[in-house]
Amino acid sequence: MYSKIPAYLYDKNNIKRLILFTALFALLFINIFQPFNSRAWYPEITDFKYFFFSSLIILTGMLVVVVSRIIMLAYTKKHDLLYWQFGLYILSEVVAMSIFFTLFTKFFPRIEADPRDILVIFQQSAKNTSLVLLLPYSILWLYFSWREKNSLLEKISKEEPVAEIHKRNMLAFKDEKGELKISVMIENLLYIESADNYATIHYLNKSKISHFLIRNSMKWIDENLTKETSLVRCHRSYIINLDKVKVLRKTKDGIFLELDAINTPDLPVSKTYYDKVMTKFSEYSI
Repeated sequence: MYSKIPAYLYDKNNIKRLILFTALFALLFINIFQPFNSRAWYPEITDFKYFFFSSLIILTGMLVVVVSRIIMLAYTKKHDLLYWQFGLYILSEVVAMSIFFTLFTKFFPRIEADPRDILVIFQQSAKNTSLVLLLPYSILWLYFSWREKNSLLEKISKEEPVAEIHKRNMLAFKDEKGELKISVMIENLLYIESADNYATIHYLNKSKISHFLIRNSMKWIDENLTKETSLVRCHRSYIINLDKVKVLRKTKDGIFLELDAINTPDLPVSKTYYDKVMTKFSEYSI
């Protein structure tokens, strides 16, 4: 009740749809059910003329909704509209239109004056106005909610599939022939070390450091596994997982990266890869 209403309820285009749909609903409602004792307004005219005059009156009453929604749109640009405020807003529209139809029914000149008490007329007007407004409001609220949820589902479906996300988190290491040798979750990968035509993968396995040797180049690993991941090449002989770095240390001997794992060496950052490391490091730093 004290939370703000969904944005789609005061979206400018949705407000236009609400006004048009409510006006159409009101026109059909008054001409099919003839509320407000409306047939007595013009008892001797044809059905076509009745449709014309009654429609004109309904559209005049709909000006209340138009003005009300313009005020709402202006208010929501600077303030949040809470559910209880929205409820009062709709209630004020019902009351305002009920007063309009009550005054029209009671005092508008026609062949015979309405003999009913003005409070009785107001009660009947409030009942009919509630149907005229609340029914289309409820229908459109459900429609706008459905559209919003459908839009979110489409947005999610267009995003990267879960399998693709899993694939990106699970790094697949292949040998020089393209054969898969090992897959490691990126959260468990520490660093990769070059040894001639081989690469040693250092990773956590049940909280212990494990090693796996594959025949492939660091160049291939750098070009195929470091994009859009936390891996970065920091040295000719090393690729490091920045998510596992706990300290970047500058000394007179150069820059070193300390890993958040025991019994691991501090890996150097060479001048060749300094800019690349610092650019990516800044992306993973607060």
